Amino acid sequence: MVLDEAYIDFAPDGTAPALDPANPKVLRMRTFSKAHGMAGLRIGYTIAHKDLITGLNKVRNHFENNRLAQVAALASLQDLSFVQSVCQEVARGRDEIYAIAKGLGLTALPSATNFVAIDMGRDGDYARTVLKELDARGVFVRMPGVAPLDRCIRVTVGTQQDRKIFGERLTEVLASLA
Repeated sequence: MVLDEAYIDFAPDGTAPALDPANPKVLRMRTFSKAHGMAGLRIGYTIAHKDLITGLNKVRNHFENNRLAQVAALASLQDLSFVQSVCQEVARGRDEIYAIAKGLGLTALPSATNFVAIDMGRDGDYARTVLKELDARGVFVRMPGVAPLDRCIRVTVGTQQDRKIFGERLTEVLASLA
């Protein structure tokens, strides 16, 4: 079994499965792209039984990571208090997005990531219209493409200023579509 743990740093305490590198049937993939803030460096790691790692080493590209990415990843692992502060700030940002959604009569889906899906309350066509109108106002958000989630927009937490602008523009868009 392969576990994609890209967002594991954001998981609520006690919700992540216990690490068991002795289990020869579980491969855990992690990245430095999210909470560590190193998306551009394209670096991650795998936690698994040594036999699985040996097998992976036979087929992986051994030159896929540059030295800068390796040094940055090691430095980040030594400064976990920074990663914790990032996760706390993201949690505060999610709460702000929940409040924006609630204030507009929308439902924000629970999240343990650096983004929040907001149910626009109608169908995918309406959500796409909201997306297009936000884009026209300089606000980029994403949208899951598959029903039933295509009725949602996906908002990255961003900065406090990003969230303020998002809330203002979403309010404008919804008023214009009413």
